[in-house]
Amino acid sequence: MRVAVDVMGGDNAPHVEVEGAVAAAREFGVPVTLVGDLETVRAELARYDCNGLDIALRHASEVVGMHDSASDAVRKKKDSSIRVAFELVKGGEAAAVVSAGNSGATMAAGMFVLKRMNGIDRAAIAQLFPTVSGKTLVLDVGGNVDCKPIHLVQFAVMGEVYARFVMGIDSPRIGLLSNGEEESKGNELTRETSSLLRDKPLNYVGYVEGRDIFNGMVDVVVCDGFVGNVVLKLSEGLAEAVGKMLKAEIESSFLSKVGYLLSRKAFQNFKKTVDYAEYGGAPLLGINGVGMICHGGSNPKAIKNAIRFAHEYALKGVNSRMAEKLHESFPGAGREREPQAIDAGKERAAS
Repeated sequence: MRVAVDVMGGDNAPHVEVEGAVAAAREFGVPVTLVGDLETVRAELARYDCNGLDIALRHASEVVGMHDSASDAVRKKKDSSIRVAFELVKGGEAAAVVSAGNSGATMAAGMFVLKRMNGIDRAAIAQLFPTVSGKTLVLDVGGNVDCKPIHLVQFAVMGEVYARFVMGIDSPRIGLLSNGEEESKGNELTRETSSLLRDKPLNYVGYVEGRDIFNGMVDVVVCDGFVGNVVLKLSEGLAEAVGKMLKAEIESSFLSKVGYLLSRKAFQNFKKTVDYAEYGGAPLLGINGVGMICHGGSNPKAIKNAIRFAHEYALKGVNSRMAEKLHESFPGAGREREPQAIDAGKERAAS
């Protein structure tokens, strides 16, 4: 179960990716393949003691930048590090891909190389959010800004399987994100989606509001990528702002500093709970393989955890479980299809 790491993506590549990969190989024993310009990768890797670590290298002559279009990653840059990484999975040389690069390009490359699962029209980016009692899975958080009701139903099915086999929840509660819990709320998209979800073999509880993502009321929250990406970025900004405000309050007086020292452990645990690096990355659901999309500004800890998570995801065989559930939910789905043309007006990434 080797993990291919795109070391040329991300805001601080390749330093962050290489350091995180070395840490994952050392701490978790995960075999990794670093994909990128060999000369650059070897120079970076020489900074670490890699004796006894299962770290392989694969050359890729091109890099997909953060401002490149998704189509460039698929059509023009055929030897890009992200596409080569997915080709390793397709060829059986790796079981998963981890990238902190252009999320739209990562998604496009994953769909183009590995194809979509039967019964899936759009792949989705899923993200775990901390709650008062555990975690909530939200999808889509940026893969598809324009969705039809059937796409949200497919997201719900994939989220249900993820919650059962990754989060360990027997009967995941699934909610549809709306502007109120009442059935009269929502828009045309949510109302039609809700009607379809009630006919599926899912534990669908109806509409939920934004606050329900964090209160543990449901296990899976479904929404389109436009709304989901706003939720994701708002949550990241709020966590950062709360941290800065707490720090300012603690430093404002002697008594506050004393209080912090007495409750330092609680503050540390809270910081760990809301730190995105603890989650590593967001899985790309709906492709015939495992892809993990990391934050562009990921640190080595986030890359390390993303590699560990991708490895565990592959070991658990979640995709085969997902294929079974999709067949149950959409028995008329056709055979494996070629992905739709990557068109900026049809399949756009919000992040």
